Amino acid sequence: QVVFALNQTLLQQESLRAGSFQIPYTTEDLIKHYNCGDLSSIIFNHDTSQVPNFINATLPAHERITAQEIDSYFRQELIYKRNERMGRRVKDLLEEHPEKSFFFAFGAG
Repeated sequence: QVVFALNQTLLQQESLRAGSFQIPYTTEDLIKHYNCGDLSSIIFNHDTSQVPNFINATLPAHERITAQEIDSYFRQELIYKRNERMGRRVKDLLEEHPEKSFFFAFGAG
C-alpha cells in the first residue's frame, strides 16, 4: 500500500506540473469560504486534505480497492481519531480546571 500510495502521489504531482491535472479549488477559495462560515460548500465536496486522493476511475479494479483502503485509513487516522483525541483533551481540561477560562482554536481540516 505504501508503494502504491507513493506512486500515485508522484503521478498526481507530475500531472499537476505538466498542467494535465487541475485542483478544483484554490487556497483563495478555501479562505473565502472559511471566512464566510460556509464550510459545507462545494469546497468540502472535494478532498481538501494534504493527502492526495488516490481513488480515480482510471485505476484497474484491484488498484481501486487498494486506493479505497488507503483513503479509509487516512480519514480514520488523520481526521476521525485526531478529532476524538482533541475532544478528549478539551473535555479533560474543562473538567480538571472548571474555574479557568479557555480559548480553543481548531482547523477546518
